[in-house]
Amino acid sequence: MTLILTPYWSDGVQKLKVEPQPPPPPPRGRLPYAYDESVHATRCLTQLRSKDKPIEKYIYLSQLKNANEDLFYRLCLENLPYISIKDRGKIGDILRSWPHKDDARISVVTDGSRILGLGDLGVNGMPISIGKLSLYVAGAGIRPSSTIPICLDLGTNNQKFLDDSLYLGLRQKRVSDEVMTDFMEEFMLEMSRAFPKLLVQFEDFSTEHAFCYLDSFRHRYPAFNDDVQGTGAVVLSGFLNAAKLSSAASGQPLSSHRILFLGAGSAGVGVAMQLLSFFKLQGLSQEEAKTHIYIVDSQGLVFDSRGPMAEHKKYFSRSDYSGPPLTNLADIIEYVQPTALLGLSTIKGAFNQEVIEAMAALNERPIIFPLSNPVSLSECEFHEALRWTQGRVLFASGSPFPDAVWEGKVHYPGQGNNMYIFPGLGLGSILCRARTVTDAMVEASSLGLADSLNQDERDSGLLYPRLNRIREISAFIATRVIRKAQEEGVDRNSDLRSLSDAQLLTYITSKMWNP
Repeated sequence: MTLILTPYWSDGVQKLKVEPQPPPPPPRGRLPYAYDESVHATRCLTQLRSKDKPIEKYIYLSQLKNANEDLFYRLCLENLPYISIKDRGKIGDILRSWPHKDDARISVVTDGSRILGLGDLGVNGMPISIGKLSLYVAGAGIRPSSTIPICLDLGTNNQKFLDDSLYLGLRQKRVSDEVMTDFMEEFMLEMSRAFPKLLVQFEDFSTEHAFCYLDSFRHRYPAFNDDVQGTGAVVLSGFLNAAKLSSAASGQPLSSHRILFLGAGSAGVGVAMQLLSFFKLQGLSQEEAKTHIYIVDSQGLVFDSRGPMAEHKKYFSRSDYSGPPLTNLADIIEYVQPTALLGLSTIKGAFNQEVIEAMAALNERPIIFPLSNPVSLSECEFHEALRWTQGRVLFASGSPFPDAVWEGKVHYPGQGNNMYIFPGLGLGSILCRARTVTDAMVEASSLGLADSLNQDERDSGLLYPRLNRIREISAFIATRVIRKAQEEGVDRNSDLRSLSDAQLLTYITSKMWNP
């Protein structure tokens, strides 16, 4: 890009104004005489929408980006729904302009405020919504035209973007909670009006807002939060299988497990809430189950007499400890005597050799789940956990790790990836037209995943099924979700009630889109 330097005077001092110089028009004869950029954009969009296969759309967009980068990004910006705080009072008009509103079935909505490992990205969080919906298409056969990626532009507190002349979002700090709540109320109401068959998945909201809006909207609209509920469900599934193996090795009942969490954000507390289900399945009450879970934040073990704390941490705050602060993880392990150590802290190496060897000393088959993403933020790596436990670890991570060998035997790491859960949970909710996504439906998705391992996978000691079976797994999970929705009376597609389980599975599979 060429820059123009224009001198001007300000406060008696000569300064330079820097402005981009627009590119010169192409020489006459290379474009039609009546060429108009807006007409060309319309033609390109029409041509794109004429493609009926994703690969054809991808090829077309790739060549357009190479041929006319400006037009490519113009089409992207004009045809992705960025809804900003400036749009209050007219959100409905924006949503109703969506070209496939009659097909709309699933929307992933983010405000870009808490992208795991990256922080506040503002409108640069849009790829999160796009990427998750791509996984719905790949993992559950949701038709591409049924998906709506949405980024809510409520400002950003990331100074880097506020100072960046190329940043595409609003150049203002994030709005107050009061203003945001009014905005979200209007947004969700208008979403339900514009797209009456739509399921909303919230993604990467800040911790406080994740819990707040999940609680506020989940009983009024078909909606769930993947960070809180999806992560919890996938971890519960892997933990169920790991706990059985661990208890078989120790001879201790499943109800005796104790879980220590490093990380007390929305994902950590969300997983802890979901794992209450594990203990309730063993016959414990909610209050009894809670006593088996301990959480650790940046200040150490969370306990009542430590002082003020964020609201979402209070449920798991310990009332049975009132000593000095426990801040060292190895010391906390010695105090808690956990059978399982889970990490959602995004602290690379937090599960060091001392920590893992302490877990191995306490347990014949220690359960170690470093769940932070990406690999660069994982609390430990698979080969480390394998070596420091002499091959005895029951391991699942948030990021993929390669297989590893210990004493001549190949060991396979589990990966607690939300992709195992949300496609099937979403597919089932969509097909039964659930009015709400209940806790029991989320739990059903988790139990369905735990039960979806085939014999070969069980014989290999896997905690999760192989991901290359994801569509088969998603269909299986969807059957469990639909049946639970029917039990709870929140399904609106009553025709599915008369189907046998085998017929229901066949129906679900028939509804999965294939390119």
